[in-house]
Amino acid sequence: MAGTTNALQKPVQLSGELEAVIGKGPMTRAEVTSKVWDYIKAHNLQDSKDKRQINPDAKLGAVIGKDQISMFKMTAAVSKHLK
Repeated sequence: MAGTTNALQKPVQLSGELEAVIGKGPMTRAEVTSKVWDYIKAHNLQDSKDKRQINPDAKLGAVIGKDQISMFKMTAAVSKHLK
């Protein structure tokens, strides 16, 4: 199909909680993922013993939950905040 964009390139609306972490939308899913990782790295939220685990702070916890989460489950948690 010519002219269609893939899901990662289509701009989506963000929830208020997600905007508090990564800034105002709309932005693409790829941008969202990149900015969430930028936030995690800037705030040193990766577990020191197991880098695949994320230890959310209060802002990120409002998006992905308060408990430690695997980076593989984080994307699904973040996607619930996209419209």
